[in-house]
Amino acid sequence: MSTRRSQSYVIVGTCFSIQVVYVGILFTFGLMFLEFEQAFGWNRTTISGAFSVFLLTTGFVGVVIGKLNDRFGPSRIMIAGAVIHGIGYALMYMIQAPWQLYLFYGVLAAVGFSTHDVLTLSTVARWFTTQRNLMSGIVKAGAGVGQFITPVLLASVLAVYDWRTACLFISIASTIALVFLAPFLRRDPPPAPNPTLSNEPPVTSGTAASETGMTLRTAAATPNFWIFCAGQFLVFFCLMAIMVHIVPHARDLGFAPGRAAQVLAAIGGASIVGRIVMGGLGDRMGGKRALTISYLLLTGNLIWILFIENPWILFLFAPIYGFTHGAFFTLISPTVAEFFGTRSHGVIFAIVLLHGTIGGAMSPIIAGLVFDATGTYQPVFITLSVLAFTGLILINFVQKIPVSPAESNLLPCSQEH
Repeated sequence: MSTRRSQSYVIVGTCFSIQVVYVGILFTFGLMFLEFEQAFGWNRTTISGAFSVFLLTTGFVGVVIGKLNDRFGPSRIMIAGAVIHGIGYALMYMIQAPWQLYLFYGVLAAVGFSTHDVLTLSTVARWFTTQRNLMSGIVKAGAGVGQFITPVLLASVLAVYDWRTACLFISIASTIALVFLAPFLRRDPPPAPNPTLSNEPPVTSGTAASETGMTLRTAAATPNFWIFCAGQFLVFFCLMAIMVHIVPHARDLGFAPGRAAQVLAAIGGASIVGRIVMGGLGDRMGGKRALTISYLLLTGNLIWILFIENPWILFLFAPIYGFTHGAFFTLISPTVAEFFGTRSHGVIFAIVLLHGTIGGAMSPIIAGLVFDATGTYQPVFITLSVLAFTGLILINFVQKIPVSPAESNLLPCSQEH
């Protein structure tokens, strides 16, 4: 096995593990949601607002992370992010008022979390071409593993200790794991020893000279860029509303806390399959067609949840929803690379994600406001169904645009090894 291929497996394994840690922790917020509600008597709008601030911070900081990654590489950025994320969770031990939740979780923890997709998926996009979607799917399967195991682990911790102790545990464990993983990341692959026997193109060591594609300015002048941004806004709006409120909704339908956590875990488990299956299909049929399938599944599933009254049916809803959830989070990075190249992938991808996080920041707090006003999530589910269908229409307007030779030329840039 070549050194280059061995290193590529290390990259995938490292990025997979980073996703396990970061995303597994992210989707425990639904469990912490109920702890805050019971401990402080805060309404669901107030608590949802902290998650909204978290996503907004993630989106805006992510653009900066993407630009820094394009220039300097991921390793040192990952270490800094891990430390800030850990500090945020450690400080949550002291929370007494909503502004502290918004600052410690919504800002500090979010700054650290903002590194996870931009660094891992941009790195994978640069290391792979012919299997870019599949490898992105394997990496994002780590997010599914995290979603599957972390809520159950946290529920077990909360059964013995209080939520403050759980925050300290998250802080220590995540910081140690992420700082350990960071040195295994490197921005670009070494040159292939024999390009004719390699699935990947040769790369000039020490530069990004082999990378081609649009600059951010050129990409932003195309309709495709704004369609992806709008689509990501709609997707995150739908996905984050469900992920934050599915546990409270399951509780409202009659599930005990542990059983409601299992619904969240079922979503995570199914998302693993969605990430790998749709990643593989994306390589075969292209990102546009794979996204179209994902929008169809999401629209149908959001219509279905309108009619669920028995909480046990959520265990049928969760796998389908989880499959589409995993698909969307896998497909966007390689699809951005497919349509715009890898020259400025970090910052282009980060801006597309920013639009998603704006949508994702809005929906949980809107869902909380609607629930507090009406006592039901039905108007929310109707709105999500319409938005998912809108995304399905938009994706069909995406068209391939050739990249000019002048646009493909790239000046060398600094990188990490």
